[in-house]
Amino acid sequence: MIIRKLFEFENAHIVRFCSSKRCKSSIHGHSYKVEVLLESRYLDNAGMVYDFGLLKTYIRQIIDSFDHAITLFNQDDQSYLQEMKKYSQRWITLPVNVSAENFCRVFFILIDALLKQTKMVNGEQGVNLQSIIVHETRTGYAQAFKDDAYSDILPKISLDDIEFSPAIKAEWNDIDFYDKLKNSHIFTNPKEI
Repeated sequence: MIIRKLFEFENAHIVRFCSSKRCKSSIHGHSYKVEVLLESRYLDNAGMVYDFGLLKTYIRQIIDSFDHAITLFNQDDQSYLQEMKKYSQRWITLPVNVSAENFCRVFFILIDALLKQTKMVNGEQGVNLQSIIVHETRTGYAQAFKDDAYSDILPKISLDDIEFSPAIKAEWNDIDFYDKLKNSHIFTNPKEI
């Protein structure tokens, strides 16, 4: 069985090396929609794959980190990166070019790590991230699965290579959230939301 939760965020980027002249040469933004699809063969104590309310905690926090931010490719021109960080308090750097496809892969890796490090407390079993869909425009989206996120033929994405600005971290429930995620901290779902 699969459940789906839709999130939204506003973000700016440049997609270097793409065919579209405007996209590769000018900062521009999108109203993104992200679909998180979870699957399990089991249902919890309430008859759910995973309570939608639980998706509003850490998973929402991950996606909200990209809201009203600029996302940067860490291999871009260093002077450009420094200027963007100078004039924007909310920024994220990624080890891959900032395309909808790579957003899918990044979200998959972040959310998959979180789920693997989450202690379930309401009978949830076998809950896995099935896929991530990122709608970049009203008519265009990308979808990534586990094989895409951890592909041997695509550029590698490691949690250690994703950086969130201090302003983003300051808005988290726990400023050390990302360090805990990178260091295999066990997160416990709340018994009640």
